[in-house]
Amino acid sequence: MSKLKNPTIPQPCPHLADFRSRDGPKPFRALQDCLIKARPIGRAAIRRDPSEVPRCGSCGSTARSRLYACVACASVHCHAPPPSASHAAAHADSMPPGHEIAVDVDRAELFCCRCRDQVYDRDFDAAVIGNLIPPPLPSPPPENLRKRRRVDYRPWAPDLSERVLIGQNSRLLPKSDPNCCESVSGLDLPEGLRGLNNLGNTCFMNSVLQALLHTPPLRNYFLSDKHNRYDCQRNGRVRRNGSHGKEELKACLACDLDAMVSAVFSGGRSPYSPAKFLYSWWQHAANLATYEQQDAHEFFISILDGIHEKVRKDRCKPQSQGSGDCCIAHRVFSGILRSDVMCMACGFTSTTYDPCIDISLDLEPNQLEKVGSMKSHHPCNAKTDFMNSTQTCCSSTLTGCLDRFTRPERLGTDQKFFCQQCQVRQESLKQMSIRKLPLVSCFHIKRFEHSSTRNMSKKVDRYLQFPFSLDMAPYLSSSILRSRFGNRIFSFDGDELAGQEELSSEFELFAVITHTGKLNAGHYVTYLRLSDQWYKCDDAWITQVNESIVRASQGYMMFYVQKMLFYKASERPLS
Repeated sequence: MSKLKNPTIPQPCPHLADFRSRDGPKPFRALQDCLIKARPIGRAAIRRDPSEVPRCGSCGSTARSRLYACVACASVHCHAPPPSASHAAAHADSMPPGHEIAVDVDRAELFCCRCRDQVYDRDFDAAVIGNLIPPPLPSPPPENLRKRRRVDYRPWAPDLSERVLIGQNSRLLPKSDPNCCESVSGLDLPEGLRGLNNLGNTCFMNSVLQALLHTPPLRNYFLSDKHNRYDCQRNGRVRRNGSHGKEELKACLACDLDAMVSAVFSGGRSPYSPAKFLYSWWQHAANLATYEQQDAHEFFISILDGIHEKVRKDRCKPQSQGSGDCCIAHRVFSGILRSDVMCMACGFTSTTYDPCIDISLDLEPNQLEKVGSMKSHHPCNAKTDFMNSTQTCCSSTLTGCLDRFTRPERLGTDQKFFCQQCQVRQESLKQMSIRKLPLVSCFHIKRFEHSSTRNMSKKVDRYLQFPFSLDMAPYLSSSILRSRFGNRIFSFDGDELAGQEELSSEFELFAVITHTGKLNAGHYVTYLRLSDQWYKCDDAWITQVNESIVRASQGYMMFYVQKMLFYKASERPLS
């Protein structure tokens, strides 16, 4: 499992140490005047004049391998790996001590001509980064970035009094085999997998609820009685006018979700009717209290907001959704996005942080491909017959959508932002990145397009390839900043946070919500990955499916959990 830790500091170069001892505590301050940055986004370079074309002082070459400028005398020489000649190394050998350290003129990175290797220095990297990034204006720090206190695992065993309570107030669940599975119509289902009855165009609700019920951190939270619905209801009773003095309960989505988790994990196999949850959701979202089909993504956002709103009212103080400790919904799904808006004239960067509980992605604008060729080359379509060779379609990948999401985007002339360094409105580039990863990442695919000019809406039926294992490291703010500024011993955004919490960038897919049909007449289905086996949850019907069926489905929402929280079939608890 790859961990996002602070970069390893290489062994110090003796020639660099000698150079620093001779030239004082800040030997690279003079280089800051020669640093330039390729516009609009590029790595730093060394030029005495922006229009200068550096050449090797020995051979006059401008493009042979790499060019290095001596820090002591500013002479430029080329370097090529053996067996080619290195004029930079020859220059260092011919000069007195102090000429061993040079700077790459195109990357602004240190190089030792004697060791013939790249070297690193914190002061140099700080000078380069400080020259490229103007001092930011005072702003409140992003939320949820404080170090979390780690809690060591301690096995629990009941004492004598607890054994008595367990014996008096619990009963053993019936099990058909040691793997906690029961047989329904000849099919072995994992514990907790239960169908949900359709209450009238409520497949959107059932699909999201199935994903939430089997989200590992959320499921464990309710199964461990972290939210006790009886205590919550006891404290939430209010007296309302016109009710003849009768006490009524406030709607609490967390309580209804707790009751649903208890029901589906109680051992029963008949389909469960989430009528109470639907009624509570109608109270929370009165504008959606109809039996019409709703959007599953909007329902998902509404549920998390409802749980958060209940916690905020109970605590009687404002709670921001960016604070991951405010409620269980945001503790599981909340992350932080970083948005950089860069001036194309001077390079000034304005950075903002925004909390998010999911990421909405646009499909890639690929060219049309013959489906027949896709069937012959794509390994996921071996058992699917939904395609026809005479049709054409576009294909996208989830990683390609994430690449597009974090790619620099040039804003239009009508979106010029006020540059605080130029003091005028300038054209700019915007780049998104992920500042903090959540425990569970939810990706929403924008399959429904709405055009205000044409006054029409349509659904995008495009095939999307999504991996079962996903590494989010390339999309983190620290990774994107490193690719922007080069190899540095410098703490980029997110490095300290990752080192403190020991977060993993590797995720595993455990739920996929799909949508079939048209915009106003479709159907939602959820595929769940339990014990490394896939199950199709179609309202009240649960069937076991092959993973090729899941890969070929029209994904609308994908749920990934951090790999350290994902348990496969081979990982059995020790007795």
